[in-house]
Amino acid sequence: MNDPLEITVSGLDLLNDPMLNKGTAFTETERTEFALHGLLPPHIGRLEDQASRRLNALRGFETDFQRYAYLRDLQDTNETLFYAVLSRNLEELLPLVYTPVVGEGCQRFSEIWRKPRGLFLSYPNRRRIASILSHPRYDRVRVIVVSDGERILGLGDQGAGGMGIPIGKLALYTACAGIHPRETLPVLLDVGTDNAERLDDPMYVGWRHERVRGAEYDEFVENFVSAVIERWPHVLLQWEDFAGVNAGALLERYRNRLCTFNDDIQGTASVAAGTLLAAINLTGVPLGEQRIVLVGAGAAGIGIASLMLRSMIDSNIPEAVAREQFWAVDREGLLVEGMTGLRPTQERFVRSRASVEGWQLMNPDRIGLLDVVRNVRPTAMIGVSGQQGAFTEEVVRAMATSTQRPVIFPLSNPTSRSEASPEDLIAWSEGRAVIGAGSPFPPVYRNGKWVPVDQINNSYIFPGLGLGILASSARRVTNGMFMAAAKALAGISPARSSKGGRLLPAVHDLRSVSAAVALAVARRAQADGVADACDGETMSERIQANVWDPIYRPYRLKAT
Repeated sequence: MNDPLEITVSGLDLLNDPMLNKGTAFTETERTEFALHGLLPPHIGRLEDQASRRLNALRGFETDFQRYAYLRDLQDTNETLFYAVLSRNLEELLPLVYTPVVGEGCQRFSEIWRKPRGLFLSYPNRRRIASILSHPRYDRVRVIVVSDGERILGLGDQGAGGMGIPIGKLALYTACAGIHPRETLPVLLDVGTDNAERLDDPMYVGWRHERVRGAEYDEFVENFVSAVIERWPHVLLQWEDFAGVNAGALLERYRNRLCTFNDDIQGTASVAAGTLLAAINLTGVPLGEQRIVLVGAGAAGIGIASLMLRSMIDSNIPEAVAREQFWAVDREGLLVEGMTGLRPTQERFVRSRASVEGWQLMNPDRIGLLDVVRNVRPTAMIGVSGQQGAFTEEVVRAMATSTQRPVIFPLSNPTSRSEASPEDLIAWSEGRAVIGAGSPFPPVYRNGKWVPVDQINNSYIFPGLGLGILASSARRVTNGMFMAAAKALAGISPARSSKGGRLLPAVHDLRSVSAAVALAVARRAQADGVADACDGETMSERIQANVWDPIYRPYRLKAT
């Protein structure tokens, strides 16, 4: 669609609107009609030339953080150009816009904050939330990503700097799935921070106060959610990077009140499950014979285990049998009955004392990861611990001794928090490990050839999930929709057609991946009774109708 867009602003107001600004690409007619002569150099450019120039400038910076800041400035200046550059160079730019560089972007957010983007809802403004949301500029909002900045990746509490996460996530909604930027809203719930470094920083832009907790925190979040439901009854709300103590509780509290999900729990589970299902094509170990060790039994780890358990049950494996195929290891070691401090979500994956009786242990008071690997002989090991180096050489060699093609996924990010580097995993497994990482890693040279490393990134799931939800007008987000997304991802794995294929499609194909995931999610929404029925062809058309492409549309002045 390239019909003229009627707009009412002109001059500097037009150039200062990042969604409408075209820079030097305004035509001679538009420059006359919108009083732009003199405000722009005389050259009339094209989007393609602008994109090439910006990409060349980006590549000239010395550090990834400088590149991140440059892209953020471009997004705040000309969104169409920003998305043209990003969507056409996803493989190169995804690590800059999101993990791993977004971690440093959050830590140094106050250094580079220039222009308003999204909403900072601070605790002192808690009685103004509904009024803030009511502005007409937000009328088109359909997707919100919200964080309180407490658990940013593996970096912990970043306070207001956590806004980098919602901004980055929504950039991927647009670049990977085509959700219109006008329909997205990043939100930071600024309830303070317990990060002394942030509080002591004179440049810190957030509320300088220790974190609000307990009943006051719950009331603040309730006020926010209630205002969102009142303002946008059909909005999709994504929770992002909340601390484990709040993440699961908030999801359970609100999942039946509006269309909502937690990407750290459910999105991570879906992409991990989909990639593990794809890995079966390479290892030959059937789903019913998988022995899965989860390293990190927080919200993400339990989410992965729960979705894989559901996959086994769907494959006609009795639940009692399927549960025996999981071993969850946390800071205190293997989760076994009798341990104190276990959360309700973890109880499902606690091992009985009888199941570990007779194990040879290094320390009789604690069953560590090496103990688990030696006794279980796992086929797959998934890390979501946030602990760099958790997959030690001894652990990996022990796993590779008992399993011909061990599946090893160090998923913690950013890179500095990865459980192991792919290079070490390949060396310690003598090149036999099937590897996927949460952060991008370069190819590994082994036996005269370069071995690519798949990035098991949530961007393979959540953009398509959101597109499917919007296209189907889903009223709720069901567990089945994440299972459908995982199976759709596994279904387009290159490993299905080649034993030498990669686990996941190339990053530059994320738009087509998102379309496949969207269709699977939309159909499952219909099957689960949370979306209206229509045939497959109609749904495909509805999905395509929700996809925005970053092109310059012609403008004409709206008559008043």
